[in-house]
Amino acid sequence: MNTAELLSWLTETDELRLEQLWAEADRVRRENVGEAVHLRGLIEISNYCVRRCAYCGLRVERGDLVRYRMTPDEVLGSARDALKFGYGTVVLQAGEDPGWRAGDLADVVRRIKSETALAVTLSLGERSPDEWRLWRAAGADRYLLRFETSNRALYDLIHPAGPDGKRSDRLAMLRELRALGYEIGSGVMIGIPGQTYADLARDLETFRELDLDMIGVGPFIPHPDTPLGKTAASAGPEQPPADELMTLKMVALTRLMCPRANIPSTTALATLNLAQGRELGLQRGANIVMPNVTPLKYRALYEIYPGKACIREDGAQCSFCLRGRLAAIGRPVGRGPGSARVVPNRAE
Repeated sequence: MNTAELLSWLTETDELRLEQLWAEADRVRRENVGEAVHLRGLIEISNYCVRRCAYCGLRVERGDLVRYRMTPDEVLGSARDALKFGYGTVVLQAGEDPGWRAGDLADVVRRIKSETALAVTLSLGERSPDEWRLWRAAGADRYLLRFETSNRALYDLIHPAGPDGKRSDRLAMLRELRALGYEIGSGVMIGIPGQTYADLARDLETFRELDLDMIGVGPFIPHPDTPLGKTAASAGPEQPPADELMTLKMVALTRLMCPRANIPSTTALATLNLAQGRELGLQRGANIVMPNVTPLKYRALYEIYPGKACIREDGAQCSFCLRGRLAAIGRPVGRGPGSARVVPNRAE
């Protein structure tokens, strides 16, 4: 699909035409990654962060946020919960928190890998190559690092330089992670103030160029206590809306551009449409859901944006609810880690 075709779909409003897009994305999903929906247990291990991202509720300048850092035993307990619920992967996610020392995290990864059959995905932001290498040697399978937008000027606007004063190059980091042997995941936000439809088309092309194993796309939802949360978004003709329809278009187009990738139907989609947001994502190209297995006492404190779906449900309730939702749309729960590098069982 070329740039002109991507732009045409991104600006399409005709419901009958969009039904064709949904059907094609669903067909490509079914033929390339199967019917199964893989459930990946999300463990939010820390809400400390040294960064000042202009939209994120974990930013270091939010002095009112109660901070937490899970203990290694708490992380192991949550991983065991994920295994008990039948998930094939755990995702260890945090802000950029140097308080989680590299060696301690490596020990946690080793314990998960030695005590369970779970795949381990890390989503810990920008860390050093030596740390990435250590965690990979400990057994980590995947690393998620969103590049957020392929528009470099826009990225720099919403992501101030890190504590060392340097601007980051997340595309280069993703390539380095691939070279270290990780499956790599990334993604973008939709509807960032100042973003254009051409930016989104370029994002989709970048997904394909990077040959990503997992791709997450979600609406831009700033926390109200951040610079972008206090600024009214522009509504110009080239500004994509941060809404459900635009997100579903991006999910579908991502599937068409990257047929074999794992694509989650995100919590942000469920936040926009609690009744059926996740289901609609799964019917428009997605094949992954990340149920939360973080201890309930920490859930509300991992406040990237307010009003997140399902933060009052414990892990067991979330698992039960998700399985019922999947059954309602005729999709089975996947078995095993669900690697993008393995051809799925067609019986799924």
